[in-house]
Amino acid sequence: MDFYEVLRTRRSVRGYSDKPVADEVLRRVLGAARMAPSANNKQPWHFILVRQAARRARLAELCSGQSFVGEAPVVVVFAGKRYVDPYTWIHDNMFLVDVTIAVDHFTLAARAEGLGTCWIGAFEKEGVQRFCALPALVEPIMISPLGYPSSSKAFHETTGRKALENLIHEETF
Repeated sequence: MDFYEVLRTRRSVRGYSDKPVADEVLRRVLGAARMAPSANNKQPWHFILVRQAARRARLAELCSGQSFVGEAPVVVVFAGKRYVDPYTWIHDNMFLVDVTIAVDHFTLAARAEGLGTCWIGAFEKEGVQRFCALPALVEPIMISPLGYPSSSKAFHETTGRKALENLIHEETF
């Protein structure tokens, strides 16, 4: 699939079929996330795969009760290890940027494979930390279901975007 088609048609999917995601496809998508750039090449990310139905349902409860999260055959918890970056004003929050870039790589690779994802930021942080048994300094950043959409109309061109002309500023704002 053409990269620009991936960008145009990536959507937040909130309905999943029960068709399993093949291990080799899952590894390709997670491999794309692994290839993301990070500050100072820290690569602070960890990918926790939740596949058991009962655990997916419990994770969906921790995601503000968004039941569709648990419908997908795989739910990925993207976690990151906090570190201090002395070269940026972001300092000890740079890991948030790094993990977010990895999630974006993941969502785009998933779309290229015909899989749906959805950025989930509404979750109980401490509950997810306990649920995933994350060690100290490793925090859950984002969660995404991963699976084949239940609707054949899940992927379509994105609309409602601001015009590029309204976003570009030459030299100053």
